[in-house]
Amino acid sequence: MPTADQLAHTYSIVARDADTGQLGVAVQSHYFSVGSVVTWAEAGVGAVASQSLSDPAYGKLGLDLMRAGKSAPDTLAGLVASDSMQAVRQVAMVDAHGQVAAHTGQFAIAEAGHIVGDGFSVQANMMLKNTVWPAMAEAYRSAKGELVDRFLAALDAAEAEGGDIRGRQSAAILIVEPKSTGRPWVDTIFDLRVDDAVEPLVEIRRLVAVRRAYIHMRLGNEAAQRSDLETTEREFTAAEGLIGDNPEMRYWHAIALLGLGKIDDGLAILREVGRRDRNWIELTLRLPGVLLKQDSSVTEKVRKLLE
Repeated sequence: MPTADQLAHTYSIVARDADTGQLGVAVQSHYFSVGSVVTWAEAGVGAVASQSLSDPAYGKLGLDLMRAGKSAPDTLAGLVASDSMQAVRQVAMVDAHGQVAAHTGQFAIAEAGHIVGDGFSVQANMMLKNTVWPAMAEAYRSAKGELVDRFLAALDAAEAEGGDIRGRQSAAILIVEPKSTGRPWVDTIFDLRVDDAVEPLVEIRRLVAVRRAYIHMRLGNEAAQRSDLETTEREFTAAEGLIGDNPEMRYWHAIALLGLGKIDDGLAILREVGRRDRNWIELTLRLPGVLLKQDSSVTEKVRKLLE
């Protein structure tokens, strides 16, 4: 395998959620854009974290071999055996069946180590203390909620133990569906990166909430297309609760209601959004009919909001 010089000294977790089958990897480091090097995942295949003196080829080749039917343990064993720099690598993999493997090279910078558990592995190098990865494992095992929530708990636990001896800089979370549709843009649930920040874990937690808001908005729009008003309202309300001051969710809630024939309700929300920024109303007048699904009388009512 080719060597690389990405010094991604870090802590990370790879896992398969036993309840949903979701696969993913999460990481934090004092290294710029750690997610561009460490995190790899593919729906229906597996997830890989490649760090320490990182060679991203472990990610690409690891997914290729697991996609071809090899287990995570067999895949990692083969790649490590062919790597002349294995002594400085740290790699973990999980496959779509929940089989896990990890490798910490003997020359990975202390404190360094990993723990392989049921469907997950935590690994770290260049840590302040050797309690970092055990704390991650315990936090992941005991955390409730979705896979992304358990990842956040593991990252927070690592930081609470001192984390990277150099401090904090970047973080990333990549989570994919248990089965592939052949469309990676559909199969990816979370693909979030904080490339350079004073508090990357605080920022990535905020981004998780924003991403969840957009997931709820998508579900709301899908419900509107089915003429399911109750689900539309529930999903948009959930989205608005997560997004903060961003008017995006409220605006598309209004458009969905107009499309469902709830004209007064839709106009009321649109009026509220337009008070803050008239451009949202102007945008509505430019929407194609396939989105607004209303006759000219509704368009005229929207136009009057500009007055």
